[in-house]
Amino acid sequence: MGIVTADIAVTLDGYGAGPGQCLERPFGTLDERRLHSWMFEHADDSSEEIAAIVEADAFVMGRNMFGPDRGDWDLDWHGWWGDSPPYHAPVFVLCHREREPVPMEGGTTFHFVTDGIHSALARAREAAGTGNVAIAGGATTINQFLAAGSIDELRLHVVPYVAGATGGSRMFDGVADVALEQVGARQTPHVMHLTYRRR
Repeated sequence: MGIVTADIAVTLDGYGAGPGQCLERPFGTLDERRLHSWMFEHADDSSEEIAAIVEADAFVMGRNMFGPDRGDWDLDWHGWWGDSPPYHAPVFVLCHREREPVPMEGGTTFHFVTDGIHSALARAREAAGTGNVAIAGGATTINQFLAAGSIDELRLHVVPYVAGATGGSRMFDGVADVALEQVGARQTPHVMHLTYRRR
């Protein structure tokens, strides 16, 4: 059986998103350009880390990572990524309202799970077979899986940007002592890649 991984880009003060997410601002008040310039403007410096983010055989994500809706589903909404999302595998979206699966180009199908993180992870493990499962985010979702002891490898991509956010999603909020061992660190001028494994 594969392992469960999680990748997230965070500010120096630990934020993966700010408050006020909407269609025009997927990361709320956080400056998306500063948070992700290492992926898009300086991708050659972090090509291996970027490739590893979508190497899993199944994914789990929170509803806010899938879209900005807070009420009933907008059935015309199929995610932030256009017609061909980068996952190319089953993606299990944690939510409170049922929705039929949404197949996309390139092999991604979004499935909507209303009965919690353990059910979503079990379904993702079944879909992945012997491959890896990735908890795609955001920070609140990753924190839930960390608190449950379900993440084997955590990869933080820390950017030199202090959000100073009031509210939003911050890594390790609500997570008690988690035994992690640092197994990797690599820097570029734009990001520090830190890899931790569960002890």
